[in-house]
Amino acid sequence: MDHSDEGIVVTCIDFRLQESINKWISEHFQPKTYDRVALGGGVKNLDIILSQIDIAVMLHRIKKVVLINHEACGAYGDEGSPEKHKIDLKITRDKVKEFHSDLEIELYYLHLDGTFESVN
Repeated sequence: MDHSDEGIVVTCIDFRLQESINKWISEHFQPKTYDRVALGGGVKNLDIILSQIDIAVMLHRIKKVVLINHEACGAYGDEGSPEKHKIDLKITRDKVKEFHSDLEIELYYLHLDGTFESVN
């Protein structure tokens, strides 16, 4: 394959947030310059997320990873506090960096009102 993307965006499948996510993506990426992965729980299933990022690196030579978890995520259930989401986002970032140290990684916690909170 001889094509490349700017990055990969990992989100939850929750229908309540797709409009906000689509708007954010359109403001931060040009069309056809990113891969998108949507799984219930966002980064909750680390192994699947890592495999998708590996594929994007190998096939599309991505430079950036955007990880987005959100408020009131049903896949997290009662353990889905903002702190838990932020911890999981950071764990995922650190694990991605172990294998792909050259990637830029952005973390966001998305509120139900559509506000993206940057996580450091």
